[in-house]
Amino acid sequence: MTEPSAASAPSIALDARQRLPHGVRLVHNEAQGGWVLLAPERVFKADQIAAEVIKRCTGAATFGEIVEDLAKTYTAPREKILGDVSALLRGLADKRLLEL
Repeated sequence: MTEPSAASAPSIALDARQRLPHGVRLVHNEAQGGWVLLAPERVFKADQIAAEVIKRCTGAATFGEIVEDLAKTYTAPREKILGDVSALLRGLADKRLLEL
């Protein structure tokens, strides 16, 4: 069975407010070499870009607002940010590390 590609995966509504579920947190850990997502009995290393996206997933900002903020912050094309962030968040949600 193959996993759906980012293009065929369900899109995230622009008004969705994603957040980390209870028991999952993003922490900077020098022993792990940077940012990690800690979940019950699991640890996932997050690169700097993923950490910047996850830091914005507090439930306060909508998905659309996060995409706009990242596009402005990194002077990047909005459509590229939209696709990349959508794929990242969908992957985290599939692992139950994020609530969409």
